[in-house]
Amino acid sequence: MDETAEPVDETAEPVDECDGRDAVARKTAAFVDEILESRRLVAEGQAREAAAMAEAYAFTQEQTALLGSATVKAREMPLRAMAAEIGAATRVNDSTVQSRLFECHRLVTEYAPTFEAWRAGKVSQAHTKVIVEFGADLPDSDARAAYEKDVLDYAVKTATGRLRPYAQQVADKLNPRTVQERHEVAACKQRVFVEDLADGMSMLATIAPSTYVHGAFDRVTREAREIKAADLRTRREYAERRARGEDVEEPWFDDRTLDQIRADLVMDMLLTAAPTIDPTGGGLAAIRATVQVSIPATTLAGTTSGGAELNGKCAIDPATVRILTGNAPGFDRVFLHPVTAEVLTTDRYTPTAGLKRFLTARYVRCAFPGCRRPAMRSEIDHHHEYANGGKTDGDNLGPCCTRHHVTRHAAGWTVEQLSGGRLRFTAPSGKVYIEDPPPRVMFLPDPDSDPDPGPGLEPEPPSEPASPPF
Repeated sequence: MDETAEPVDETAEPVDECDGRDAVARKTAAFVDEILESRRLVAEGQAREAAAMAEAYAFTQEQTALLGSATVKAREMPLRAMAAEIGAATRVNDSTVQSRLFECHRLVTEYAPTFEAWRAGKVSQAHTKVIVEFGADLPDSDARAAYEKDVLDYAVKTATGRLRPYAQQVADKLNPRTVQERHEVAACKQRVFVEDLADGMSMLATIAPSTYVHGAFDRVTREAREIKAADLRTRREYAERRARGEDVEEPWFDDRTLDQIRADLVMDMLLTAAPTIDPTGGGLAAIRATVQVSIPATTLAGTTSGGAELNGKCAIDPATVRILTGNAPGFDRVFLHPVTAEVLTTDRYTPTAGLKRFLTARYVRCAFPGCRRPAMRSEIDHHHEYANGGKTDGDNLGPCCTRHHVTRHAAGWTVEQLSGGRLRFTAPSGKVYIEDPPPRVMFLPDPDSDPDPGPGLEPEPPSEPASPPF
């Protein structure tokens, strides 16, 4: 027995380890309850917004019905005008809002039990999207009701990822149309779209019939593997000649991965090849890709490495933009305010083309609230109509895509240009939205670093300052 041990108080209450675990469990349960209540409140708010969207859509349909035998464009205007105003207020593209108006109306009117479950917080917005997505393929209302009941019962007790395959299986079982009929409808929805990523990269995605997509992927994969095989033959031949003691120059080896080669092949064929079927009689082969690139003179000269921008949508690396500017037949010098970075003017002016270049440089995109269509593919809009005495100058003009150009004039939007190119849009409802030209980030050279001359170029010895290369 250890006589040095401290005496034990036999009257003290024993420490129960379960108490500590219970405290953690109670705290965790409180967090879970708080999060669930927050999600219920979020769902209630989202459902309220969806109900308002559905009512707004129904109101535009009532307005359309009053137009009678008007033109298609006139009959589209109530919905487009409503979407434009909601989009400007919520800072969401009006095309997205227009689709959202229809989706909310369909949810509220055709999937009422799902909408009520959402409003009560039993399911999330993601659940409702899955239910509507696969139920939309069911043309019969009875089949759709049976589908909704089955899938909704499962949705209240499972995650969205598990709900999706189940909803698709139930929809396929209840769909009276054959697979061929559904495919023909789906083929009408094929499209190509772009998603801009970070670090000067973008994704080009294609939705097309599966046989075409997998066939194209197989072809480009086989071509990429052939390139890798050719590189392997070159490496072996070089190694064999070196082993025989021959004095040979080391060839260029292709170190790209299979994915990288596939991507290069797709871009090469899309940018240089002509389609097999050309209904224009050869005119499609003459079309060349066109992009608008903005680059600071300091980046072009190599004293900074940032600021290059493509179509006002995403950044691009300076090496690529130097190649583009080196091969361009001509480009414009844009003068910016040294503090505010406001576009002041361009140094090449003609009565129409020069002014358009100035507006394109200033606004980069369609100036209508929320629109991201490049200015180079937009129309030039007179803020104060030319027929009513508006001037054709930089203080009265701005780029506006065809969709928003028509919507602005047909729906009754007005535009006033403020100082610095700011635009004051007044909607038909009287609400006002201020749109500023895209902000510019000014890159300054680092005095402690040597200029980067770009790939393949050696820095030149110091000399007297030269004029910018444009």
